[in-house]
Amino acid sequence: MATPRLTELEDEAWQGFLYAHDRIWRDVEAGLASVGVSMAEYSVMALLAQAGRTGMRMSELAKRRVMSTGGFTRLADRLESRGLIERRRAAEDGRGFAAALTDEGRALLRKAWRQQYRDLRRLFFDRLDEDDLRDLARVWSRLDPEADDRE
Repeated sequence: MATPRLTELEDEAWQGFLYAHDRIWRDVEAGLASVGVSMAEYSVMALLAQAGRTGMRMSELAKRRVMSTGGFTRLADRLESRGLIERRRAAEDGRGFAAALTDEGRALLRKAWRQQYRDLRRLFFDRLDEDDLRDLARVWSRLDPEADDRE
């Protein structure tokens, strides 16, 4: 039985995705490090910013970050020890815990947003036109596993 292989076009598309992802990720990560935040920290802080001042349950944050509970707890411990988030009992039921950004966390996130915006413009958006962006948005939506659940 022959080993299945990617077609030349499939291989070119896959390798292009991997190269672009790795290069952009490394450069954005380095830019965020220059303002004192890791990609993982940034992603949690950005989710908390979207949640507003009431914050978000720790379990939901871990789920949305696709992290184990232990790994997420260690990340939250680091953010809390730096004074960037605060944890408190969840207001809805008092059982779980919620996290929210502190004023210091919001200030650092604003710096990180500015840095990420500059990096994303330079590395990604300035290299694509609107048709390219529409095509990518369409492709990413087709690859969203949650879209499979909605069908």
